[in-house]
Amino acid sequence: MRRSRSRRADVFIESGYPARAVYHRSMSRFLMLSTRDNDDLALGERSALLKYSGLNHDELTWVRLERDAFPRIDLSAWDGIILCGSRFDVGAPESSKSLKQQEIEGNLHRLLSEIIARDFPFMGICYGLGLLTVQLGGRMDTTYSEDISAPVLTLTSEGLREPLLSNIPPRFQAYVGHHEAVSVLPPDMVTLVQGQAAPTQMIRIGKNVFATQFHPELDLAGIQFRIEFFADAGYYPPSERALVEERVLGVDTSAAHSILRNFATRYGSRITAA
Repeated sequence: MRRSRSRRADVFIESGYPARAVYHRSMSRFLMLSTRDNDDLALGERSALLKYSGLNHDELTWVRLERDAFPRIDLSAWDGIILCGSRFDVGAPESSKSLKQQEIEGNLHRLLSEIIARDFPFMGICYGLGLLTVQLGGRMDTTYSEDISAPVLTLTSEGLREPLLSNIPPRFQAYVGHHEAVSVLPPDMVTLVQGQAAPTQMIRIGKNVFATQFHPELDLAGIQFRIEFFADAGYYPPSERALVEERVLGVDTSAAHSILRNFATRYGSRITAA
C-alpha cells in the first residue's frame, strides 16, 4: 500500500483503496519553548525533539525565550507545550540571576500557574522540572547534581501504572547532566521515574503535566556535542573528560526517546476516517 499526500496538509489518500478510503489529519499543534543562547545547541535541541517526537517541522512551533519577546499564549490554541533544558539554575539565589533570567522565569511561572490549574498537557525537560518544583513549594539545589552520564533509571509503582509510560521497560537508561535537582519534592508531585544519584527523575502533576530530570531528546551525537560544548561549565571535571566520553558509549536510550513520541501521540491530533 502506498500513502500519498494531497496538496491539502490535512488529507491523506490511501492509494489502491476505494475513493472513500480517505483520512483527514488535523495537524498537531505543539509549542516548543527554549532558552539556549547558542545557535548550534538550540538547533540541535530542536532537531532532536522533531526526530524523537515524530512531529513535523510545522507541527512544532519554536520560540526562543532568550532572544524573542515572551509570546501571548492561548492554551486552547495548542495540543501541548514542551519546555526544554537551560543553562539557568532555578534554585540559584535571585540576586545572582541576570535580569533576562528573572524576566523569563517570571513569565514562565505565570504560564505554569495556568498550565497546572487547567491540567494542560506539558512536558518539562530538566529546567522545566526545576520551575515546576519551585512553583509548587519544593526545593532545587545541588544535593543531587549529576555529571554527564547515562544512569539506569527505574519506574516507580506509579510509573508502572502511568499510561504515558505503558511501553517503557521498568529499567532503562537516559543521558543526564545537571548542576541542580529536586531535593524536596512538593506534595502535589508524583514521582514516576527514580534514579540512584538523583532520586527524582520524572514526575507528574494532575493527569497531564509531566517533567523529567533526564533528557529524553538526547542521543549519542547529542550528548557528545554537549560534552564538548560544556567542557568548562561544571557538568563534569575537565580532568575526567576521557572517562565521561567513554561512559556515554554503547548506551541504549531508545526507551527515553519513546517518552517524547508517547507525549506527542497521546496529546496530538489524531487521524480519523472521513
